[in-house]
Amino acid sequence: MHINSLYQLFLQNPSVETDSRKIKAGDIFFALKGPNFNGNQYAKQALNDGAAYSIVDEDTGEADDRIIKVENVLETLQQLAKKHREQFSIPFIAITGSNGKTTTKELIHAVLSSTYRTYTTVGNLNNHIGIPLTLLRVKKDAEMAVVEMGANHQKEIEGYCLYTLPTHGLITNCGKAHLEGFGGPEGVKKGKGELFDYLRASQGAAFIFKDYDYLQEMSAGINNIISYGTSDAMITGQVADANAELLSVAITGGAAIDNINTQLVGAYNLPNVLAAVCIGKTFQVPDERIKMALENYTPSNSRSQLMEKDGNKIILDAYNANPSSMKAAVENFSRIPGNNKVLILGGMMELGTDSIREHQALVELILKSNWKEVALVGKDYINLPADFHHFESASDAGKWFREQHFKGIQVLVKGSRSMQMEKVLE
Repeated sequence: MHINSLYQLFLQNPSVETDSRKIKAGDIFFALKGPNFNGNQYAKQALNDGAAYSIVDEDTGEADDRIIKVENVLETLQQLAKKHREQFSIPFIAITGSNGKTTTKELIHAVLSSTYRTYTTVGNLNNHIGIPLTLLRVKKDAEMAVVEMGANHQKEIEGYCLYTLPTHGLITNCGKAHLEGFGGPEGVKKGKGELFDYLRASQGAAFIFKDYDYLQEMSAGINNIISYGTSDAMITGQVADANAELLSVAITGGAAIDNINTQLVGAYNLPNVLAAVCIGKTFQVPDERIKMALENYTPSNSRSQLMEKDGNKIILDAYNANPSSMKAAVENFSRIPGNNKVLILGGMMELGTDSIREHQALVELILKSNWKEVALVGKDYINLPADFHHFESASDAGKWFREQHFKGIQVLVKGSRSMQMEKVLE
């Protein structure tokens, strides 16, 4: 079936699902395949459960006009997303980076949605499947769209741009993340920089954090550059109190806003807040709405959450971790006033041959400060020299934590998603 014909079916049934267990009446089911599943096997069941059509790329043995065979289901999903994207002339803002992209996306959404009908990536649907689904969820009433792009190897962002067609882009930073897939720090810059390459070729606009010289270098040649930073930028701001538990940002240029008292933990979120202010100002969101949106935003899903439990203050930042974000979190935690601090840190994934060295560097950083207790979770810490507690799993660390009956302490819990560090608090 030609993509134009499929798009007409989508307009009549504008709801796409890739999980056969979640079918709703009227959905178009895309039968994706993976290492451990084959959606083609569930094409008929999806129809029985209410799907309007099932898109497959294998013979199902079913004689049903509602089962539509294509060459490749995933590529068809992406082509359909591109066709839908092409119907809009609104700003599409793409966000990528090693750290902070989801928080930045949420802050930008909070600011833009205060004034515009804004569609944004839900959760972390930021890959080759999630991005097409995000695009297909943009409705006719859209005035803005914000699309998060995750990547762990070269050419991935380039591919996403071909069907997202971003008009604006932002790279939060290029840190030590997915080193295995990107081939080292320079590979990270090259991979993330594919967003700027697209904007350069398409006459788009780039938002850059001017404090990072490498972002200025990566964005060279883009005609429309909009900057934010601590100085010498269109929007400027600084951390109002480096010792505070929650981030307060003093806007010093580009907007008539005093302090923005956020509910985010960590000075490392300063660029993310400034990015949201910058984008809000670019699209004429009133200053008072920018301030209100950022102050009302509450982090969730284990991202820089400050909570109190059993008489202890806990920073839960267990959504993800890499050497750059872990260093920032530990350094920030060390600056917060207090003498009873406990570190519970999980392993950092996808570091390849650099893994042991990066975990060793983190241990050396930890040793520079005084802690009440340090618990490390994961195999890459086990043989590193340090008088810390070592656990194989977050559940084991959680058992130890409960047995200590701590009161009146401060705790930082952080690790890569696969470590499931939130289990420490269960």
